[in-house]
Order: sequence, then C-alpha cells, then structure tokens
Amino acid sequence: VFAGMNGSAIENFSCMIYNVSFMNCTWRAGRDAPGDTQYFFYWKNSRQVSLLESREFYIKDENGRNTGCRFQNVKIETEKAYFLVNGSSKDSLIQFYDEYIQLYKIEKLMPPSNITVNCDEIKNDCIIQWQQPQISHSNKDKCFKYEISIKYK
Repeated sequence: VFAGMNGSAIENFSCMIYNVSFMNCTWRAGRDAPGDTQYFFYWKNSRQVSLLESREFYIKDENGRNTGCRFQNVKIETEKAYFLVNGSSKDSLIQFYDEYIQLYKIEKLMPPSNITVNCDEIKNDCIIQWQQPQISHSNKDKCFKYEISIKYK
C-alpha cells in the first residue's frame, strides 16, 4: 500500500532518449494533488550506487510545479534503469511513482548520415550509400533495417 493521498502521485510518466545521450522525462501532476505539491525526480542506472536527482534541468508548468526534467550524458546499459518521482506538500502526504525501464526501448534513433546518391544514366541505375546512425548502446549492427523510398518527379 502506498503511503499518501490517493490521486496525488504523478500521471502519464514518459521518458525519451534522443541525440544519443540526452534524456527527457515528463509527467502530469496527480489529479487530486494539493495545489502546493512539488515533485522531485530521481533515477539510477544499474551500475550507479545512489539515485541521481534532476536539479537544474527541471521543466516547470505555469504554476512553477516540476512536470519534467532533462539529463545529459546518459549511458544506455542493457539492464533496467530505476525511475522515482516523489512529491511534497504542506497539506498531506504525496504518493510516489516508480518504474523500471530498459533505456534502449525509449531511445529515439538518429537518422542515417552522409547519404550519397550516384546515378548512371547509361546503365540506368543508382548507387545509394549512407552511414549508420550514431547510437549509444551496443549490438549496433543488429539494430538497423533500412527502407528506401524513391519518388520520381
């Protein structure tokens, strides 16, 4: 049983990793949370001993309430990371929210780079080449399948 007032924990928790090592997490305040409730975000990768708090990178709503945070230099490991958002209020105890997430599942991959197209009109063919996107976790080569869409104008 969670300590704290029902409906005070955050809702719609979501995280995304982008540009290889940036992480953005967002949430909505609990629908029954008192007006002065402030939320605090912590997370820990599997190799870290203690929880890291988001400090200077909180995203705030119009009331100054923390509704998200940003991290840089995030390293993706194969184990699950632990996320915790707790809250405080003068009026009542606030329920915490926690979740384990495999970080590679929330990574938004970069597009391929250095795309080149060389066409030979005599042979009536084209060679299209690109470099695999940068990615932060291992097993890089197993991750990618490519699809080419050619539109004639």
